[in-house]
Amino acid sequence: MSRIGKLPIALPEGVTIEMTDQLITVKGPKGELKQPILPGFAIEQDDGMLTIVIKRENVNTAKYFGLLRTLVANMVTGVTAGFEKQLEIRGVGFRAAMQGSNLVLNLGFSHPITITPPEGITLAVANNTQLTVTGYDKQKVGAVAAQIRALKKPEPYKGKGIIYAGEHVRRKAGKAAAKGAA
Repeated sequence: MSRIGKLPIALPEGVTIEMTDQLITVKGPKGELKQPILPGFAIEQDDGMLTIVIKRENVNTAKYFGLLRTLVANMVTGVTAGFEKQLEIRGVGFRAAMQGSNLVLNLGFSHPITITPPEGITLAVANNTQLTVTGYDKQKVGAVAAQIRALKKPEPYKGKGIIYAGEHVRRKAGKAAAKGAA
């Protein structure tokens, strides 16, 4: 039995929950999120707390108990506080700029790359090299940040590319350093 799945989820002020047999909808000040409820589970609400309950015990309920609780908790957090991922651009001449709501990246290619954010996602640029991806859906925020990072992954020799804030890029010695060591 999952220890995470047993934990209750606190509902802050301003968050409303609508449940059907197969779907949970969480509405809050930042937006609205929907999640299908897996078969074999039920969600109970009382005194501002949500709990995930197993209706039918089988192989899949043990696997997905903690996952379902985490997904619902992320929905509640997203519609109240939101989520954010920060990216850094490293490299000479690499920079980012905003044109309206679109992000324009110059990453050493022959052309600039324009990214239009999906609905519910906001992109922001600070001092040409720091990007912030914010939104109320944790999955979308992570996916957009990963797509931006995939445009120019950090390379191990000079460390140029797009990295997550706080990410460590393992550096390799170049040919000259490897030859001198032998």
